[in-house]
This record gives sequence, structure tokens and C-alpha cells, in this order.
Amino acid sequence: MSTYLIGDIHGCYHELNALLSQVNFQASTDELWLTGDLVARGPDSLGVLRLVRDLGDSVRLVLGNHDLHLLAVYAGISCNKPKDRITTLLEAPDADELINWLRRQPVLQVDEEKRLVMAHAGITPQWDIDTARVCAREVEAMLSSDSYPLFLDSMYGDMPNNWLPELSGLARLRFSTNALTRMRFCFPKGQLDMISKDAPDSAPPPLRPWFMIPGPVSEHYSIAFGHWASLEGKGTPAGIYALDTGCCWGGDLTMLRWEDKQYFRQPASRPDDRGIETQSDAQARDITRLG
Repeated sequence: MSTYLIGDIHGCYHELNALLSQVNFQASTDELWLTGDLVARGPDSLGVLRLVRDLGDSVRLVLGNHDLHLLAVYAGISCNKPKDRITTLLEAPDADELINWLRRQPVLQVDEEKRLVMAHAGITPQWDIDTARVCAREVEAMLSSDSYPLFLDSMYGDMPNNWLPELSGLARLRFSTNALTRMRFCFPKGQLDMISKDAPDSAPPPLRPWFMIPGPVSEHYSIAFGHWASLEGKGTPAGIYALDTGCCWGGDLTMLRWEDKQYFRQPASRPDDRGIETQSDAQARDITRLG
């Protein structure tokens, strides 16, 4: 049995299949961890969701901000943006089934035996592992409930940006969602900065990447995350694994085999290899690459 961790797929169905074939992935014996953002920006979000769902219990995934955006579009909370390229998914005959499966997926994975934690954006240094578990379960409970449109409508916003145990209600849920799915930089004491998307070496002071600020979780666990393609998988401390390498922007889809820490990469396919990307798709990709 092997454990494979894959960074943000973003609808890159062809590359996902090729990467799984590289290692001869066996759903009956192997385990697949996915850092979230399964959908949007790439050419085949529908194919990705169907594949991941059909892999069943062999998959341990977390939701990312683009997955939440898809849920918000489906619920009528947010607009379907052409650059997200999710219309085919929304119009699919099994869209309801896929969406209801997706909103019941976790936002945090913790494996005590492996001492491994995974969240789409990472773990705020203001949290210990017990707090991270509690806050994640609260978000998951709302997403899987009949009240999920209310939560999705309130999740947009950058405040509060400082963790306090007494946070409650929608403010608490918004902080947790931002920390788990949107965070990149923090202030020195761990408060979230939700504005800067710069590369780590060009962010304005005093901002620092969240993983450069010591915290209780990173002291005791390895952390795998996606979300930050401009890192290109580089520049993190030991025990912190950045796995989003921008496949949907023409980079690679990256996989880490946990047992021996070997990396596998699948370069983004050319449009004619995928056989489904049009000229207008390519133009949209180029226009939105920095988005």
C-alpha cells in the first residue's frame, strides 16, 4: 500500500489520469490525498469530480476555495464566471448528485499514525490541532446541512482575521473558512492577511507566509497544502509540503508518495493532446492566468 498526495487538480482530468498511471495507482490498496480545488480553470472539472467520486474510500480530500465557489454558484449565491469553466459540470445530468457529494467532503484531514495534516491553504499558526479539528468540523457540519446556502452567502469577506476562542456564529465560520481555504500570508502574530497574493519574497512587510511563522501544529505534524501555485512547490521549511504547481496554468500536476517522499510530475497537456480545449478556452486561460 502506498499513500499518494496530489496538488490542486483544477479540472485537469487528462493529467490526473496520466499521473495515476505513472505510479500504477490501485484504488483497492493505495490511498490518494487531494489538496482541494478539484474544479475550475482547467478543461474538465466534470470528469475530475466523477473520477474522484468513483474512487470511493481510497480518496482523502479537502475542499478548496474554488470548490466552495462551485457550491456557491450551484446554490445561486455567486455568479458563474466564464473563466472558471464549470458550465459543463453545472449542466451535467448528474450535477445534483456530484454537488451534494462534494459539499459533504471535509476541509481538514488528520492522520495521527502518519503525523500528517492536510488543508487546502494550510493551518494558521494561531491554532493547535484540537482547535483546527473543531473549527473544521463546524464548517463541514454547515456545508452538509440544509442551511448550507446561508453559510455560503456569509463566507465571503476578509474579517475577522484574528482567531479568538470566543468567536461565534458566522464570523467564526468565516475565519475558519478563510484560514483553511484562502490563507497565504499572516502578520507576525498570526493574524490573516487576505489581500496579498504576491510571491513570498515580494510581499510587503511585515507579512510572512503562514508556514514561516511557528505554530503548534507545524511543531508536531507535517502539513501538506495546495492553493499557492506561485510557490512552485519550493521554499517551505522541512515538514511542510506545497503541492500546487499550477497545472491549469501550464505547469505540472505534482504527486508526492508519502512513504519515501518521492515526487512524480505530469506536465500540463497541450490543447490538442486534451482534445477538448478550444481557441477561446486558450485565450481565457491566458487572460486569467494571473487571477
